[in-house]
Amino acid sequence: MSRIEPGSEAWWQEKSREGGPTVTSGEPGSCSVTFWWRDPAGDENASDIKRVWIYITGVTDHHQRSQPQSLTRLPGTDVWQWQTQLGSQWRGTYCLIPSASEEDFPAAAFEGFRADRTALREGWRKLLPQAIADPLNPDSWKGGRGHPVSALHLPDSPVQAGWDNPAKEWQTPQCITWHSKRLGNQRRVWVFTTGENKPDERPLAILLDGQFWAESLPVWPALQAQTNAGELPEAVYVLIDVIDIQHRSKELPCNPDFWLAVQEELLPQLREKTCWRQDPQTTVVAGQSFGGLSAMYAGLHWPETFGCVLSQSGSYWWPKRDPQAQDGLLIRQLADGTIKPEPLRIYLEAGFREPLIYQVNQNLYPLLQQTQQAVFWRQVDGGHDALCWRGGLIDGLSWLWQSA
Repeated sequence: MSRIEPGSEAWWQEKSREGGPTVTSGEPGSCSVTFWWRDPAGDENASDIKRVWIYITGVTDHHQRSQPQSLTRLPGTDVWQWQTQLGSQWRGTYCLIPSASEEDFPAAAFEGFRADRTALREGWRKLLPQAIADPLNPDSWKGGRGHPVSALHLPDSPVQAGWDNPAKEWQTPQCITWHSKRLGNQRRVWVFTTGENKPDERPLAILLDGQFWAESLPVWPALQAQTNAGELPEAVYVLIDVIDIQHRSKELPCNPDFWLAVQEELLPQLREKTCWRQDPQTTVVAGQSFGGLSAMYAGLHWPETFGCVLSQSGSYWWPKRDPQAQDGLLIRQLADGTIKPEPLRIYLEAGFREPLIYQVNQNLYPLLQQTQQAVFWRQVDGGHDALCWRGGLIDGLSWLWQSA
């Protein structure tokens, strides 16, 4: 059989059928992953592309403090490729950034493990608006940072219930505008229900970063699928928009006014439109990153309202991002007894590949255990990544409500 020449039309058709990176099994628990990109201008004589940067969350991003990685061209072809080794349980998103420049990053970003984190963050910040999803990968969408991303699930990555077999039908969410006097602003809020059999007995879940779960990676099919399967109860879900990055950075990290406004303004307004069981033991606050920190803050300070906390990749380093300190405000307050929490149910999750956040979550976990909370702690092979969070969100809701 004749060999298919790399870069030929037949070769690219084969790569298209693969539907993304080429994954081959290596040592037990390991996979070799090769990423591809086809230069639309052709080979190096026809194209001005000098770099094809690859941003893989938790692998080549600034969280790992590794130097920027670029695909390399196979000489004389339109083929660019880059290979790495990953654990077979890994799951994550990635994007590609073709560039005609050799100077997208300062020299300080290429110093291996000593790479300057500020230089890395600044370089990626400038490049990511130019990012593209993998043209070979049909599983792509607009990520939380506003640029396209593609998904990669390695063979042993955990099942993501609901997302792997989404419902085909669900009730259309209602989107309202919340005008807050306390906060002095307005935003969108989505209200989604998964059944009407016993409205007064439905638990309530409040999802922060609601615009992401409503628009970028809509959660409705997964929630409805798990409800249909009997893994989740019929429930009411309230998704709160952050408005923008500035409001998110101000309102989510341990802000009492935000949570007072939710309790005094938003929830009473919603009670006029729908009903749920007003019981802290079945009321969940769920969030990721700053949202995870905010969810924990709400539960620790208002347990009479929010008795269940679903925190994913919580930013417990806040207010100072210091890899050496590892003791943000909530951790210090729990350690010195400033906060004496009432019993809560807590689902805590973080990824191995987000080092600072993983460490502060590890520091928080035993402090929560000492207060005799019901705490489930899950560690995942992934980064600061919504592709990981979407599975934990469903699993966390299931655990919190089943343990109620």
